[in-house]
Amino acid sequence: MAINELRSISTFVAAAELGSLRKAAVAQGITPQAASQALAQLEQHLDVRLFHRTTRVMSLTDEGQRFLETARPALLGLQHALQTVKRTKEEIAGPLRIVGPRSTFQAVLWRLLEEFCQEHPAIVPDVQLEDRVGNWVEDRVDVGFRLGPSPHEGVIARRLFPVQLVMCAAPSYLKENGIPKTLADLQSHRCSVFRHPATGAIVPWRVKVGGDLRELPVVPALCTNDEILELQAVLSGRVLGQLAGVTAASYIRSGQLTPVLGEHTTEHASYFVYYGSRSSQPARARAFIDLAVRRLGSNPEYVLTAKELRSGKRVGTT
Repeated sequence: MAINELRSISTFVAAAELGSLRKAAVAQGITPQAASQALAQLEQHLDVRLFHRTTRVMSLTDEGQRFLETARPALLGLQHALQTVKRTKEEIAGPLRIVGPRSTFQAVLWRLLEEFCQEHPAIVPDVQLEDRVGNWVEDRVDVGFRLGPSPHEGVIARRLFPVQLVMCAAPSYLKENGIPKTLADLQSHRCSVFRHPATGAIVPWRVKVGGDLRELPVVPALCTNDEILELQAVLSGRVLGQLAGVTAASYIRSGQLTPVLGEHTTEHASYFVYYGSRSSQPARARAFIDLAVRRLGSNPEYVLTAKELRSGKRVGTT
């Protein structure tokens, strides 16, 4: 229904109920001239006269009475639907559709979701994790997380924290195989490599040399498209790996993993939260985005310091 027809019907019903076109205009927040024009447009559209009018009195015609009996329930239903949508938009309840990468992000996202759902128990998270970048509209996304800014036009992206690429190994591996002192030494080590789940391509190790980012070829002793399996292989002492800092940080701080060649650690990308227009978002999406920015924005828990990255050198000198 065109908006002029909706206004015309609303004006007609208000005038019939209040007995005055001027009162109907006040009730709708429009001028008397606009109300008169809306009613005239409706009568012209229907090709019937809906009111008998004099300068002081207006009363419904037979056609007007029948139209009122039919239109008023439908109008009330439409007004109720509009009010329901507005009310629902401001409630922190209902489905919350979230997308994010499968690799490296599950634990971070779960902690965020757990806190949000404890605070808002009526929320029903609908989470899809995959390493491909899907279609914002087709996937009906409320909030998304990606490594790097979103490629979709019209989507707002806010940076959360950088992702380091940390070369590390279990102390048992380093005790048995020695500690690499240079990047060239890695050629004699058992290294793990990651196969991108979406493309199937081997992800090269990326290292910082001076101020440059370079790709470092290694001979794989393990190849997998599962980040958790690679982590377990490194923790077990079977291989030396290059893990995302968000994954490795807690294990390095607990002593289960030791960083090596920390001066070559690079921050090749960052995690972003992205979303559509802030003004049209439901309250549940706005609240979740605000929590994500508060908890994850520049969070040092997921980023190793230069001192922590040098801890491997200290191990090598003992």
